[in-house]
Amino acid sequence: MIPEVRAVFQIAGIGFLVAILHTILKQSGKEEFANWTTFVGFVAVFVIVIGYVDQLYGEISRVFLNQ
Repeated sequence: MIPEVRAVFQIAGIGFLVAILHTILKQSGKEEFANWTTFVGFVAVFVIVIGYVDQLYGEISRVFLNQ
């Protein structure tokens, strides 16, 4: 599978899992844990996206700076 497509599925999977966990925890009265779960999911997706932004920056600098 193409790495970019795999990343999209990873991000979607993380979002789906976080949404389910958030709902379950909130319904059971543990809103603080639900909020932390959402925050951890956001950080995980942010790390994935930062990796791809770094690759994009490297590719752009390679193309335009002829390195």
